[in-house]
Amino acid sequence: MPDMVLQLGQPLPPFEGRTADGTIIDHTTHLGQWLVLYFYPRDNTPGCTTEAQDFQRLLPEFTAAKAVVVGVSNDTAASHEKFCTKQGLTFPLIADTERSLSLLFNVIREKKMYGKTFEGIERSTFLIDPEGKLHAEWRKVKVAGHAAAVLASIRA
Repeated sequence: MPDMVLQLGQPLPPFEGRTADGTIIDHTTHLGQWLVLYFYPRDNTPGCTTEAQDFQRLLPEFTAAKAVVVGVSNDTAASHEKFCTKQGLTFPLIADTERSLSLLFNVIREKKMYGKTFEGIERSTFLIDPEGKLHAEWRKVKVAGHAAAVLASIRA
């Protein structure tokens, strides 16, 4: 995939991802609505669980603001299904096992844990406006208060 830089105010390039239930979400699926596309490192880890719960808790307010929340990680559809069931999540999660979305949105970073180096997702969120243009982005996200900040950006 060519290196391309997503720019604020510009339409997103074509993309698609498959959710845990097999539904395809692409760059046209949610035209006419705000799309919150949030990338997180792993299902069932503390920070990722808290972030998902925060988005779930605010989901009625996102819906009222004509916004759709979609999570993305490199976990499998089976992992996403278990995560959704365990946490009571009702918004879709894309299983980006091929990392095509992660690469398109440039969220793959070298990480270190327990002395080992590996590649993984840097927690990031992208807000796409109803016309399909990149409206805002948050990188190196800190979980506390993040879902509320995204909601505030939609309302502004």
